Amino acid sequence: MIRLIYTSFILLIYFSSAFTQDNNIDHSKIKEDLHEILNDISNNYAYLKNKNVDLVCISEYYTKEIESIKTEEETVLFFEYLLDEFYDNHITLRTNINSSFRLFAPIYVIFKNGNPVISNVWQTQIENLNQNIIGAEILKFNGVDYTQKIKEFPTHCNDKDFPETREWIANKIIAGRYSEPRILTLKLSNKKEIQIDLDTIRIKDENDLLSVNTLNQIGIIRINNSLGNDNLVSAFDNALNGLSETKGLIIDLRNTIFGGDSYEARGIMSRFINEPRPYQKHSRIAKSVNNPDVERSWVEYVSPRSEQYKKPVVILVGRWTGSMGEGLAIGFEGMERAEIVGTEMRRLAGEVYDFGFKHQWYGYKLSTAKLYHINGTIREKYLPTNYVKQSTNERDEILEKGIELIHKMIE
Repeated sequence: MIRLIYTSFILLIYFSSAFTQDNNIDHSKIKEDLHEILNDISNNYAYLKNKNVDLVCISEYYTKEIESIKTEEETVLFFEYLLDEFYDNHITLRTNINSSFRLFAPIYVIFKNGNPVISNVWQTQIENLNQNIIGAEILKFNGVDYTQKIKEFPTHCNDKDFPETREWIANKIIAGRYSEPRILTLKLSNKKEIQIDLDTIRIKDENDLLSVNTLNQIGIIRINNSLGNDNLVSAFDNALNGLSETKGLIIDLRNTIFGGDSYEARGIMSRFINEPRPYQKHSRIAKSVNNPDVERSWVEYVSPRSEQYKKPVVILVGRWTGSMGEGLAIGFEGMERAEIVGTEMRRLAGEVYDFGFKHQWYGYKLSTAKLYHINGTIREKYLPTNYVKQSTNERDEILEKGIELIHKMIE
């Protein structure tokens, strides 16, 4: 059974200050909570069978670790590292501390010929990166050999040589701990070695729910990481109404890192159709004790709303298009209402719900259902139909491709 957690801001402040005080740790309560989270993972985590990880190892290893826990901070890290065993950015603890790992970084790493290289930069949000680092090999992190950092990453029951796990860990290291610097030693494509301090990179602070622009009679609406704010729907309506005379529209989803809610997504998509259309498929496994697992699946529809925008539409996506941003992109394509342009998205797997511990005030998020494009592609494996391989952070290649494509659609 799913137990929803509601936590006030005041309680967050209180709990943060509690780490500065002496705490009496009850190991029996931690053991109960360990049993609870493992039980929830076994019964509810939709991707458990897809993960290259040993649940028995996790149970045994973390049970042994309990006796060494001395502080509340260590308790948080204990459960954080446990969830990290599943190398899944969509399952997280609902709190963090200074020694926690961040959720993401403004660059993305892949392995090429066995070497870690920078494949993507969060170009739309970075204000002060004046050198092209796409394709640069990462040699060191905070002065330590990068491959050694991967080996030392604090998980114990997953295979760090498994490609998917290795890439996830590589990016978790780049995200870094809140309490530590993030200095990269890079070898550029011209063989020159440089150092970059990720914490000196300035990320744009955008307070508006969205930004609106026009370029040669093409409307551009950029969602500013606001897919979790219900007011976005009214703001989008106003923006779209003001662009009714444009020849085409670009919707930029490259800054939707924290995802959002289907209310916002359906509210946006509903302005582009004149009849109900399917936009995504859900799949959940129903369990019964001593009986077979049975899949339950359904298709979700969007219904039309208000005045329809009937001109061509292009959606821009990238590595920082997350969760509901990803759902919005595949939804537009599933409705056959837009062309998608960009790179891989954040690849946050499934539909998440909040679960709670018995003894810890914070809880955790688990993906309990899988989500699919209407064509059957699981969402986290989707590649944009109009794929753009980022080759430089010195110009916006995805926007350039989007403008080129929409002009072709208009002609």
